[in-house]
Amino acid sequence: MITLKKGPIWLKNNKEVLENAVEVSVELGKKNTISYSILMNHNHSNSDQELKLKFDSLTSHDLTYVGVIQTAKASGLKEFPIPYILTNCHNSLCAVGGTLNDDDHLFGLTAAKKYGGIYVPPHQAVIHQYMREVMAGCGKMILGTDSHTRYGALGTMGIGEGGGEIVKQLLSNTYDVSMPKVIAVYLEGKPKLGIGPQDVALAMIGKVFKNGFVKNTILEFVGPGIHNLSIDFRNGIDVMTTETTCLSSIWVTDEKVKEYFETHKRVEEYKQLTPGEMACYDGMVHIELDKVESMIALPFHPSNVYSIKELNENLEKILTETEKEIRQQIDNPEIVINLKDKIVNGKLKVDQAEIAGCAGGTYENIHDAAKILNNHNLTDDYFTLNIYPASTPIYSKLLDDGSAKSLLQSGAIIKTAFCGPCFGAGDIPANQSLSIRHTTRNFPNREGSKPNDNQIAYVALMDAKSIAATALNGGFLTAATDVIKEENDYEYEYDTKPYARVYNGFKNPKEEEVIKLGPNITDWPDMISLQENILLKVASVIKDEVTTTDELIPSGDAASLRSNPKKMSDYTLSRRDPKYVPAAKEIQKLELERQEIVKANKENLSNDLENLTNTITKVMGIEKEGFLEKTGFGSVIYAVKPGDGSAREQAASCQRVLGGVANISKEYATKRYRSNLINWGMIPFTAPEELMNELQRDDYIYIEGIRQEIIEKSSKIKATLIRGDVAKTIELHLGELSKEDEQIILEGSLINFYASQNK
Repeated sequence: MITLKKGPIWLKNNKEVLENAVEVSVELGKKNTISYSILMNHNHSNSDQELKLKFDSLTSHDLTYVGVIQTAKASGLKEFPIPYILTNCHNSLCAVGGTLNDDDHLFGLTAAKKYGGIYVPPHQAVIHQYMREVMAGCGKMILGTDSHTRYGALGTMGIGEGGGEIVKQLLSNTYDVSMPKVIAVYLEGKPKLGIGPQDVALAMIGKVFKNGFVKNTILEFVGPGIHNLSIDFRNGIDVMTTETTCLSSIWVTDEKVKEYFETHKRVEEYKQLTPGEMACYDGMVHIELDKVESMIALPFHPSNVYSIKELNENLEKILTETEKEIRQQIDNPEIVINLKDKIVNGKLKVDQAEIAGCAGGTYENIHDAAKILNNHNLTDDYFTLNIYPASTPIYSKLLDDGSAKSLLQSGAIIKTAFCGPCFGAGDIPANQSLSIRHTTRNFPNREGSKPNDNQIAYVALMDAKSIAATALNGGFLTAATDVIKEENDYEYEYDTKPYARVYNGFKNPKEEEVIKLGPNITDWPDMISLQENILLKVASVIKDEVTTTDELIPSGDAASLRSNPKKMSDYTLSRRDPKYVPAAKEIQKLELERQEIVKANKENLSNDLENLTNTITKVMGIEKEGFLEKTGFGSVIYAVKPGDGSAREQAASCQRVLGGVANISKEYATKRYRSNLINWGMIPFTAPEELMNELQRDDYIYIEGIRQEIIEKSSKIKATLIRGDVAKTIELHLGELSKEDEQIILEGSLINFYASQNK
């Protein structure tokens, strides 16, 4: 079904796969990829290996744009230089926290007016569907503050990053990255009846996530199988490439892409993209579409993949193994984990179903669900089916063709465009419930439960077709391939009228506009520059194989506080390590006292600061005089592989607000999380995994001359691990940093970096 091949791999005329091509060099072959051409068209450096990219447009949603604009404003923003689209699809319900959700929306609209932005009102569209319909174009690049910024099927290279990278673009600076490897995803054959985009995506994720085969690469979709897929089908696969940990994606374009742009009244955005006659790739993922089965990703990761047939035939065995994996991820021993309770008469019974967001809420997915249910009444037992069209134009078409009425008459609930089911802010299941979802992720607690409060729910990812088949079968897990007997026909007409309320102020900034600041919208606290030496208190040691950004900062219950850095920071690691925040605040309190003493030239220290100073100077054998002037205090987190999942910068900025100075890891799960650390002035150390066994909470790590080490670009840094009165030398590694990265860390944050440039 799916095979992996290491490179170099050659592709001739987008059809024939070759192991070698003696008439063309590898260097020239790599320049024949679609990816190389797009990257070089956006590159502003003199090198084709160290890239400085500028994007065609930018996008953020209402969990991120306030922080981005506040940061850019503090850094000298005058006007949005390129289209910046502010969507409102995460806190769009305005359901909790008083006025603060709609305060953010009002901030967004007034900021769009002041700086010349594009504002999409709540319930109009989820971020990525709007960008597909209105902003994507063949050969373009789009940067977004959401990890699922993927428009490759429309010929657009999308990259999801933290807010700091958007700020750089808003200030007309560049996105700096080494030329990524390019992996071909070679598609051949045609999917069987009943197979949908999520089936193909999950099969691929299951094959490449754990082995890191495509980590930080660009996936270039090629091969004859592409022409057998509709655009909605391609978009559905493409948006899920984020879960492979690749950097971006791009597809060959054809007449179906041209038809898409014609339908959406933007035919001028089409051009044919195809590899050169002989293109060379760094590896290949070969997918035989006709062999893909109906798939399911069990809790708690999109890579925990089985075919529905395999699961149904081995329920007890597979669920027992899944329970063991869940227990390793959930620390609370009081929670009973028993997925096998969901086995009823030998079948898996689910409690809830969701078809939603950028992955599930497309027209064809929902139309298919209506066709499968065909007015059949859903069970009156405990089972719900909630459907969220990804945009109002899609909703409009579902009303026109009768699909919406058919679904409603079956008992499904149709709601407005909203990302809540994907990040724990909508349709949170009951305790111990099993929800099947055509959304993007099923990480622990991402559905909204709180294990610290003895709550747990389980999410499995599936395709909309199999979700509808399961609903048809009374909530018992059913593969769509067992139900669908004929192909569905689609005739889509794009209705532009629902977007009449979208505010488009690009190239028309209104300097006199006053940005509306609700009481929850606050500025970033001051962050000082990196001191000559640093003393790090170990505030958390996480030994999980992977730590997601949802664990670093929860996606659901804290979402309404994204515009208030101090309040938001109190949720850092709250679902994974509740002891982290108190530990970080202890050393932060001493750091603030240290700053005051140095500033005011005071001599009287608190007992805590006096004791810590005496301990460290004695153990290290260094002079007490000058120690506080030269040594900054801060906290550090150790995690084996942090940063999988969302691009949200708060995973790093919340640590920084609490006085975090560094992370230590075996490796970083994604480039975007490492970039977030750097942009918030934190040092992204790596170290051998053995260090995990050495570290304990409340240990200290002292690094002498860290500022000079960074200036001198030292890759290996000598540090001292201190526990009580015992010291041990350890070695930390500092990977490649650009000159700008170094300056941002030295200045203490991206905000400080730009402030220093504007002096």
